[in-house]
This record gives sequence, C-alpha cells and structure tokens, in this order.
Amino acid sequence: MNKQLKSIMIGLLFLITGVLLALRAFEVIDFDIFFSGWWTLFLIIPAIFGLLSNESKTGNIIVLVIGLALLLTAQDVLSFELVYDLMIPIILVIIGISIVFREAFMNKLSKKIAAKKKLGDESKILACFSSQKPVIGEKKFEGANLDAVFGGIDLDLRKAKLEKETVITASAIFGGVTILVPKDVNVEVRGSAIFGEISNKVENLEKATKTIYVDGQALFGGVEIK
Repeated sequence: MNKQLKSIMIGLLFLITGVLLALRAFEVIDFDIFFSGWWTLFLIIPAIFGLLSNESKTGNIIVLVIGLALLLTAQDVLSFELVYDLMIPIILVIIGISIVFREAFMNKLSKKIAAKKKLGDESKILACFSSQKPVIGEKKFEGANLDAVFGGIDLDLRKAKLEKETVITASAIFGGVTILVPKDVNVEVRGSAIFGEISNKVENLEKATKTIYVDGQALFGGVEIK
C-alpha cells in the first residue's frame, strides 16, 4: 500500500468516525464510545494498516491476534486465564509458520535478492553493544551485511558509486539500522519484523536506473531506509 492510499484510508477512518459521532449527537444512532475493551483498538487498527501495507506481516499478525484476544476478554467472550495460557503458544506458532513458509513462497523480489547475494562478497558491519557510522565515499559499493545487536548502525551511501542492482542485508535485534541512500535510486524491501519495524521512506522514481534491494530482519528493533 503506497503512502497516498494509506493517507486516504486514514482520512476515511477519521471521516467515518466523525459521521458516526455526529449521528450519535443527533440521536440517530446510539452506541457507547468507551465500550469494554475500546483501548484494544490502539493495537488492532495499526496492525490492520500494517497488514495492508508492503511491510512485514508477521509482527502485525501477532499484534492483531493479541489485540483481538484482549478485546474478546474485555467483552467476556473469552476468559483471561485461557488467553494467558494460549498467548505464548499462538505467538510461537505464528513465528514458526512465517519461518517455515518464508522461502517456500518466495516472491519475485525475494528471488532477486537471493540471486544477487550470490554474486560476490558482502561488506560485513557489526554493532554489538556499540554504534557504527560507516560513510561510503565516492567509491564502488557492491553490498553489505549489517548486524545491529543491542547497538546501532548508520550506513551513509549518499555519495557511493552503486551498481545497477545492489543488495543489503540488515538485521536489527534490540537495536537499529539506518541506511541513507542517494536520491536517484529506487529501494525495494523484503523482510520480517517481530515487535519491530522495517520502514522504507524512499520515494521510488521511474527515471531511476539503479535499485537497492534490502533484506531486513527486525526483532525488538528497527530497520529504516531513507
């Protein structure tokens, strides 16, 4: 889901909410704004938006399941004890399914990334309980493997000489990875986030002749491309 469509959906959400509140004020319809478990919407709605986007699905599915389970608990449909006992097993099942079927159902982008990874050695950058801020100057850049574990990596590629197609693998575990790219490249992202986020803030251009493929993994962390 592109940014324009996402903005339209957010606008429609506000519009519908406003209309419902107006109808309630004129006593056309009657409903309680603060129904039992209303606060779970702060989990459910963002998770639904995440599932409709091109971002990682696994983390959003987990958050959606948790939100729905808590809503049903607040509505006395399910007991808290049952939800508490099943929550960890359900989360483990979702994670397991995402891992097992991730490569089995590789999309076109995934296959491109896998193929490009085999073309040459990658520059490996590790930040473990530390921070790394590598700046690639005006020299050839063929790809990188970024691992941030309880640390942070800021990779600056704004002046680098890029190949027509470049692959970057980025992993953030209780940490963060930020990749700064030139304005004349497109960025395509594949990855999975579990209680984390993979964010691509680059506006792709039709005239761009170079593409950066990012294979991201985020566990209680974040990967950002901008």
